Amino acid sequence: MAEGLFRAAAEAEGFSVSSAGVAAYGGGGASGETLAILAARGIDLDGFGSRMVDDGIVGQATHVFCMTRGHLDALEGLYPEERDKFHLVCDFSEIEGEVGRDVPDPIGGGLQTYEEVAACLDQAIEGILGFLRGQKLQSEE
Repeated sequence: MAEGLFRAAAEAEGFSVSSAGVAAYGGGGASGETLAILAARGIDLDGFGSRMVDDGIVGQATHVFCMTRGHLDALEGLYPEERDKFHLVCDFSEIEGEVGRDVPDPIGGGLQTYEEVAACLDQAIEGILGFLRGQKLQSEE
């Protein structure tokens, strides 16, 4: 869901988006709830398949946005030399009175749970885009 929402918001501004997990199995598809939420917004995940994060993905990325503190800690442990790239998805927005919170995992919840996560991601993505715009302006100066 995060990849689909972020791609829809970011690619119009020239940012490319992909995703990988710290505990993903290769080729897994998105949940039915995720597909329904994205379809309602006109977003599809054609060709999407889950994948594990690896050296190449981290090496090519300019920024890596982690869903949880646990994911962030895992990546910092695996790639300490890349730690400046790593951020929490919610580092750039105040959501429910908190900055830097974990994005909840909707797996096992119903459609309402997925919708709540999508709302959290919508807010977080706006903050990330503001951060990326600022980074882009600094690099152009």
